[in-house]
Amino acid sequence: MVDHSMQSSVSHKSRFWLFGLLVLLIVLGLCWWLWPSAAKKAATDQPAGHTGRSGMMRPGFGGSTQPVPVRVSEVTQGDFPIYYKALGTVTALNTINVRSRVAGELVKVYFKEGQMVKAGELLAEIDPRSYQNALLQAEGTLLQNQAQLKNAQVDVQRYRGLYAEDSIAKQTLDTAEALVSQYQGTVKTNQAAVNDARLNLDFTKIRAPISGRVGLRQLDVGNLVAANDATALVVITQTEPIVVSFTLPETNLALVLERYRSGAKMPVQAWNRGDTKELAVGVLSSIDNQIDITTGTLKFKALFENRDQALFPNQFVNVRLLADTLKNVVLAPTAAIQYGTNGSFVYAMDGDNKVKIRSIKVGATDGDVTVVEEGLAAGDRVVLEGTDRLRDGGAVEVVNDSAEVPETAAGQLLDGGADTDATPAAHNTKSKARE
Repeated sequence: MVDHSMQSSVSHKSRFWLFGLLVLLIVLGLCWWLWPSAAKKAATDQPAGHTGRSGMMRPGFGGSTQPVPVRVSEVTQGDFPIYYKALGTVTALNTINVRSRVAGELVKVYFKEGQMVKAGELLAEIDPRSYQNALLQAEGTLLQNQAQLKNAQVDVQRYRGLYAEDSIAKQTLDTAEALVSQYQGTVKTNQAAVNDARLNLDFTKIRAPISGRVGLRQLDVGNLVAANDATALVVITQTEPIVVSFTLPETNLALVLERYRSGAKMPVQAWNRGDTKELAVGVLSSIDNQIDITTGTLKFKALFENRDQALFPNQFVNVRLLADTLKNVVLAPTAAIQYGTNGSFVYAMDGDNKVKIRSIKVGATDGDVTVVEEGLAAGDRVVLEGTDRLRDGGAVEVVNDSAEVPETAAGQLLDGGADTDATPAAHNTKSKARE
């Protein structure tokens, strides 16, 4: 009895689920059947194309026949310089740590911090009195020994005469001649001591070994200075001329090395950190003898005259090396070049009010201008702005940059979403003239 009631309950639930599934299938079928009719009715109630606030269709969408406002530029032909860019460091051609070569008290400083000095110019002075005394002592010893030498030479002349008369022995003459040679050696030693004392006295006046700019003073007047002290009195950097060091990747070396080895002078430009102002122009002067294996780059040095002191030691600059110049090539604005699945292309003007897609082959570029190897010729006009709503063979209206373009028209070019009723009066006049 219990088994029969359980079977009846299961059968009742199965029929309930089958009935619900059937109802759901019927509803889905009706929706699928009625959907095309509703969509078709909505399409007939609404005009083709999207409309703006004024109810007019926006250009470039749906069935609009309104021309798209664009800015164009002409393709030119000329020379195109190829620059290799790198980050460079300005380095002084020579850097000298000025130290004293004698010990003593620093009594005078003749330079001002940061000033330009010439080679040989007096910078500072060490107390010279002890070295003056040492020079006087050496000169006195020299005079004493010179007198003894002179007396010995007179004795030799006298002994030679007596020996010729056979009045003295040969040994006496030999002893006198040996004494002369001894005094001659002593005089030379004394003369060297005088020269050394005079040199030390001269070293008390510290002079600039090179021309350049002095830095900040490291020692003040009154300090005791040791010979070849670890602390330099001042540092001099040679800034005319000056050197900029930079590196280039090995992938760019072939062209540079070929021109450098041929003896060609390769101009190098130094720009500020923002790459907005040219600071100086120099020439490539030297290259390193090996590539850095950790970075894959080769080090270069460029020499700059730097007469206006525009470059400063340890300054970071942007370097532009003129590697080559392409002659008589086709040049197009980089902003006009588009990129698709089939490669690079541009929207070129086809007449006065239509555009046509042209596939092109591009070459070198500097960011603003690009070399076009195939697909364009000098005199062609290409679209710069407004390309997002163009299609092959589409109608356009050229808006020149030099003309007074209202803000609404400029907005159409920039955002592509302005209403067509905001088109300037000049546009309406041109449209009526075409009609």
